[in-house]
Amino acid sequence: MSTLVRNKDAGFNFKIIEEIEAGFVLTGQEVKSLKSGHGSLKGSFISIKNGEAWIKKMYIPPYKKASTASLKAYNPDKDRKLLLAKKKIAYLANKTSEKGLTIIPISVYTTRRLIKVKIALVSGKKKFDKREDIKRRDVKRDILRKLKSY
Repeated sequence: MSTLVRNKDAGFNFKIIEEIEAGFVLTGQEVKSLKSGHGSLKGSFISIKNGEAWIKKMYIPPYKKASTASLKAYNPDKDRKLLLAKKKIAYLANKTSEKGLTIIPISVYTTRRLIKVKIALVSGKKKFDKREDIKRRDVKRDILRKLKSY
């Protein structure tokens, strides 16, 4: 399993409650672009409409070696359908109707030949929670530095 794209802000801005693996619908040039390490999950989220889950605002740039005809019609920010079981979609829809919960993508990775996305049910962190995380990280870094010098 190799990670292609990671949402670095997810752990800092959100408290992760539950993680779920899902597949999603891609075109050939999107697969090639992702496998070459391009793409961004920054600001993307999952929306559920009519019993289907969609990933929105995920940026996948066009593949550089694609034909010019396909590049003209390509939209890098289009909505992409997630492949989830109906029970999971219903579960996520019920959870997001609760106050303060949302669904975001955490990472895109490969498993064998398939490209999967790890999505998470999250709640937003307050400013004091973020400060606490920064303080904890700094203390841990200082401890490791002092241990390394001995």
